[in-house]
Amino acid sequence: MALPFDPAELTSGDIGEKRATLEMDHEAAIEHVREAFEAAGFGFPAEFAPSDLLNEKVDADRDPYYFLGACNPAMADRALDASDGRIGGLFPCGVVVWQEEPGVQTVYHVSIMRIARLNGMAPDSDEWADIVAETGQMVDEAWANLDARP
Repeated sequence: MALPFDPAELTSGDIGEKRATLEMDHEAAIEHVREAFEAAGFGFPAEFAPSDLLNEKVDADRDPYYFLGACNPAMADRALDASDGRIGGLFPCGVVVWQEEPGVQTVYHVSIMRIARLNGMAPDSDEWADIVAETGQMVDEAWANLDARP
């Protein structure tokens, strides 16, 4: 199956990719990310540590890696309506925190709203563009909150 675009031509902005480095221990970074996103209007209906699961199940010897499933219910409701329910296959928005080395954590996110449009799960409409813009502003606010450490 051919994609309708060349993935090599996509920029990080096309998929809403964001990356930050936090100089703190892993558990503190998870809490800081949670607080930054909550202040921007997100909640977390799903959280888990893939590293713990993989280390236990397949003896992967992975460094700490944590998934926070972020959601804003009002935006999720709008996105479900605008995509005929298909965006739900990508819910919740993933924000991951992984340990590069002790005391240094990477925070990573891509926009499921942008990706849904690219892969045809969401319409190319003004309504969807508004959803992408509004969720993007919320994520930008959360990202700015990452820099505003206590």
